[in-house]
Amino acid sequence: MDTTKVQYKPLQFERLPADEQLARSGAFLAQMRTRRTVRDFSNAPVPFTLIENAVATAATAPSGANQQPWTFVVVSNPAIKQQIRAAAEAEERESYAHRMSEEWLAALAHLGTDWHKPHLEDAPYLIIVFRQAYGLTTDAETGETVKVKHYYSEESVGIAVGMLLCSLHQAGLATLTHTPSPMAFLNAILNRPTNERPYVVIPVGYPADDAQVPVITKKPLGEVLVRVE
Repeated sequence: MDTTKVQYKPLQFERLPADEQLARSGAFLAQMRTRRTVRDFSNAPVPFTLIENAVATAATAPSGANQQPWTFVVVSNPAIKQQIRAAAEAEERESYAHRMSEEWLAALAHLGTDWHKPHLEDAPYLIIVFRQAYGLTTDAETGETVKVKHYYSEESVGIAVGMLLCSLHQAGLATLTHTPSPMAFLNAILNRPTNERPYVVIPVGYPADDAQVPVITKKPLGEVLVRVE
């Protein structure tokens, strides 16, 4: 590969003392263990700067060929939230009644979910993450719109969403990941271009004072960590 045109700069990296590494790592783990999916939201206002910071953090995620194939649409308009809820509930109602297998419904039963999605209106913000399946650029000579192939867009957006959720939790906010299927209605409601695919809807806000969550457990470390020496 010809790298003669690649520009480099010194890496900015701080090597921490071992005790600080352990302290930071443990503190982050402890904080993230308190994260839960929330379905009962307060309508208390949330400073928009917290949302901006979280999206800015997500946008630092690594991506295939550094193409950054994501768009974060933040909705606070009540009328638009109502449209999204109505469309999502229509799809979810059909899914629960006809699309989901008995096995799938049984797997969800312990979480107590159904097609009702009031959190899509109750939460102060909805962050709708779109995956750019391909890029669009303008040919400098012809002025025509040209498609640009994107690499590993699914994986790239998945990493960014994980960082988004971590940032929102660290800011003291509650979230939920919602993926109604199909989700094409989001393109229509939010007027997004044809190269963008809805990836996930994330209601964000403070939990309601009486919010409850299902009693669940996470797999122990021994089941998810395989060490090869």
